[in-house]
Amino acid sequence: MSDWSDTTKLRPLPEGRETAPDILAHVYNALMIKGYDPITQLVGYVLTGDPTYITSFNNARSLICRLERDEILEELVRSYVKTQLQGSGE
Repeated sequence: MSDWSDTTKLRPLPEGRETAPDILAHVYNALMIKGYDPITQLVGYVLTGDPTYITSFNNARSLICRLERDEILEELVRSYVKTQLQGSGE
């Protein structure tokens, strides 16, 4: 159960910051704030294309629908590979 005494600070996505990484970070944060497991929800969305996996809170569902699912996969793979290469010292 969440502690309702804490104030949630919303950070809207600034205009012109609608790249895949920015949108994914925004959606991830919205899912976290609402108490969802962002990884599970994003995987569900990518696999099915069903936008109800993404909360409408803070405009997250509308933003994720601006991206094609293959764009999301490309960004996730790009980020993963970049992280792995940095971790291996290459």
